[in-house]
Amino acid sequence: MRINYSPIMDFTMGTAAADLRGELRRLVDEHVPADFLGAFTDDPADFEAAQRFSRLLAERGLLCLAWPAEFGGRDASIWEQTVVREEMWAHHEPRGAQYMGVNWVGPTIMRHGTEAQQRTHLPPIARGEVIWCQGFSEPDSGSDLASLRTAARRDGDGWRITGQKVWTSYAAMAQWCFLLARTSTGERKQSGLTIFLVPMSNPAIEVRPIRSMIGPHHLNEVFFDDLRVTEADVLGPVDEGWKVVQEVLAFERVGIARYARCERLLLAAPSALGERWDALPAELRGRWARMLTHCRRARLLAYRVLSLQRLGQVRPSDAAAYRIAVTTLDQDSAEVLVELAAHLDPAGADGPHRFRREAEEHWRYSQAATVASGSIEMQRILLARALLAAS
Repeated sequence: MRINYSPIMDFTMGTAAADLRGELRRLVDEHVPADFLGAFTDDPADFEAAQRFSRLLAERGLLCLAWPAEFGGRDASIWEQTVVREEMWAHHEPRGAQYMGVNWVGPTIMRHGTEAQQRTHLPPIARGEVIWCQGFSEPDSGSDLASLRTAARRDGDGWRITGQKVWTSYAAMAQWCFLLARTSTGERKQSGLTIFLVPMSNPAIEVRPIRSMIGPHHLNEVFFDDLRVTEADVLGPVDEGWKVVQEVLAFERVGIARYARCERLLLAAPSALGERWDALPAELRGRWARMLTHCRRARLLAYRVLSLQRLGQVRPSDAAAYRIAVTTLDQDSAEVLVELAAHLDPAGADGPHRFRREAEEHWRYSQAATVASGSIEMQRILLARALLAAS
């Protein structure tokens, strides 16, 4: 599958992508409950629906489409995987937390893991059977991740890890944690960091949920109290975890296709409002049109970063530019969608009522967009440094 890089962008990516989109939308219609707005709600049935759907995708070879066949994929292109990513995010991510393992945990283990780590971790991810969480941010080390204090000290043939992580999504339900800890100190705070793959079932790990307006299960505090791990749990070279983390963050920041949900909801608005659409203030309809334009801009930036990743040329500033565009789009479009939903007919049918629920859920989730996975302020600093260096 090829992207058309002519002055007019072909957003369909060709007939193969169109067929794949059609298949995914049929699967969503047939197997995802009509009232599904995300896996992590107060209703356990939503989480179970996401788990079932992930296993269904895996059985059809669609969960890890672009993975090599030897690891449970179908050797598809990154563009086909992008279609999956866009359709899942557009429909409130019915894979639940599986996107984390698919988008970056698995690919990182492919590139940096030992053969034993690949055998242990990749098949369960490809089957949609395991949930991962990310042990990065700490109470005093969020955007400045390299200043983290969680420490791993040598202990015979292994390590002992003590510290705290915070804002850890899915930790309460995850089976494994992709954990970053300090193993030594040096002149630069980015040196001396190491990645560990640790089972969340270990009794030395305590998870405390953090309630928030985006629902239960999203955010947690995680405490490591003298956690014993072995050399087999180390991913990549000791003290060189920062290099791996830079790769991870680039993949993570592009891995969520926020623009796809924004565009679907914006395009659904005229139908949801029906005859009330023509009576909307011209200013509101103008903002609606601008948001659609911004959706296309964010999509183009995502495709550019994906193309660079495929060539091994992606830089932190490339991902930062996309991240800035898509997170501001998320919040700006959410404001427009909530205003549009306020004009719905209160006595309308289920369709308009669902649009209101979707708009409100999108607004709640968008509030954290410019903080999660690196604050927008840090992304602007990264981009500004790159532009100044190139000038």
